[in-house]
Amino acid sequence: MNKFDLQLKSIRMRLVETSDAEFILQLRLNENLNTYLSPVSPNIQQQIEWLESYKKEEAVGKQFYFIIERADGIRCGTVRIYDLKGNSFSWGSWILNENKTRLAAIESALLVYKFGFNALECNQSHFEVMKGNQSVSRFHERMGAERVSEDETFYYYTISKSAVESQRAKLESMLS
Repeated sequence: MNKFDLQLKSIRMRLVETSDAEFILQLRLNENLNTYLSPVSPNIQQQIEWLESYKKEEAVGKQFYFIIERADGIRCGTVRIYDLKGNSFSWGSWILNENKTRLAAIESALLVYKFGFNALECNQSHFEVMKGNQSVSRFHERMGAERVSEDETFYYYTISKSAVESQRAKLESMLS
């Protein structure tokens, strides 16, 4: 199995290309979606240059940036895996737009963990959620993530491979 074969019932994930720059920029500039994202310049050329730089890091396995697509090929989001440290990875830049499927959040999270735990051979993930983003915090906590610390801006979480595996069967039954 190809480590980039990331597909479930209603979505699939593929590595970004520079040709996705306009789509990514539209997501990141959308005021309904960017409340909890770091600001980005509206300059398309800067987005392309950032993606070109990212592709160099992808080539050496430092980070992986995915486009989330519906099964019919319509792009509906992004997610990025980065900050690989020992047996742990972080993920973020998780955006799903109005074209997402009903289960896109669950499916994309399962695919992120599939990639991180299997392809990258990690047994844990670490990530942060901005304090105001309560729905995402609840989502991660239902998945089995543990809040390990906080500061003025973020809650910091870890989740183990075993915690995700214990939730996987229940979550995948929702996908049937």
